[in-house]
Amino acid sequence: MADPQAALLTQVRNIQAKTGKTLVQLHALLESSGLAKHGEKRSWLMETLGLGYGDANTVVTLQGKPLPAGLEGAAPAAAVVASEDPLDAIYSGNKAALRPLHEAVMAQIQTLGDFEIAPKKAYLSLRRSKQFAMVGPATAKQIEIGLNCKTLAEHPRLKHLPPGGMCQASTRIESADQIDAELMAWLRAAFESAA
Repeated sequence: MADPQAALLTQVRNIQAKTGKTLVQLHALLESSGLAKHGEKRSWLMETLGLGYGDANTVVTLQGKPLPAGLEGAAPAAAVVASEDPLDAIYSGNKAALRPLHEAVMAQIQTLGDFEIAPKKAYLSLRRSKQFAMVGPATAKQIEIGLNCKTLAEHPRLKHLPPGGMCQASTRIESADQIDAELMAWLRAAFESAA
């Protein structure tokens, strides 16, 4: 099993290399942005610095906490900070390669508007007044997107689910080109039905 602390250090170092800024500098930028909510800060980092969802989320999650042990500038005796990013657990092992695809679909879903993300053990539940979608790995090569919307028409890409479940339909994607207008229309319908 991968060492979560080592994975976090690698992720933070990669973020620093991508942005050319230290974690301390990134946190200073967040402070100066005036944003207060976790999701707003994450979106701001994604838009301003081009970070992916998971990287931006990690920067925000670490704000106000001691630098991860082992990172340049961290106190030698700093407590070990375990990653609080639920995606680290959801996309571990043979599903780790799906994380960029997850981040790509989440970035598109975020264009629909504000919503809450409730991490579960194996997926993220996306909520407004109620859950409108679920995103998580289905297999080592596919992400499943559950859609909580009763008005979705039959379609070869959609699997309609039995009544009484958390979603009425689901679809699976295995590449970014499947995050297309059709998928976004289904997500938009589910998003709007949960207003």
